[in-house]
Amino acid sequence: MSWDRHVYGERDAPLAVVEHGDFECPYCAAAAPVLRALVDGSDGRVRLVFRHFPLFTKHPFALTAALASEEAAAQGRFWELHDLLFRHQADLSDPALVALAERAGLADPAAVVGQGAQRHREAVETDYADGGAAGVRGTPTLFVDGRLYTGRVEEAALRRELGLPRR
Repeated sequence: MSWDRHVYGERDAPLAVVEHGDFECPYCAAAAPVLRALVDGSDGRVRLVFRHFPLFTKHPFALTAALASEEAAAQGRFWELHDLLFRHQADLSDPALVALAERAGLADPAAVVGQGAQRHREAVETDYADGGAAGVRGTPTLFVDGRLYTGRVEEAALRRELGLPRR
C-alpha cells in the first residue's frame, strides 16, 4: 500500500506537503484551498499528499467520508470528491455522500457507502496508524518536506518554509 496514493500536483515534484486530514474538520476545510493554491503556484515544485486521520470520536461521519473518498479514488475521482466533502461537511450522511459522489462524476456513486466502501477500511486504518506513529494528534497536521510544520496554514508561510519565492 502506497503512502502517497493521493497526490495533487506533479507526482515527482521535489518538495512534498503531507496533510493528515479529516473530512469533517473545519480547519481542514479551511486549509484545503490554501494547500491547492500552494501547489498550483509552485511551478511544479510542490506536491500535496493527503492521508486520512479521521477523528472519529469527535466527528461521527469522518470515517465514512474517508471510506467514500477511497472509493472515489478507486473510480479515479479522489480530488473531485475531496473538494466536495470539504465544501459540504455539514452533511456527510450516507445519502449526502452518494449525492456528492454523483456530483463528483463517479461511475458508481452508490459504492461510496455500505459494503462497497468497506473494502477500503485497511487503507484508512493504515493512514491513521501511520499518522499516530508520526505524532499526529489533530487535524490538519502537515509535514513539510518531511518535517512537522507547526506554523499557520497560510500560503505565504508555507512558501517560506519550503524555500519558494514570494508571489
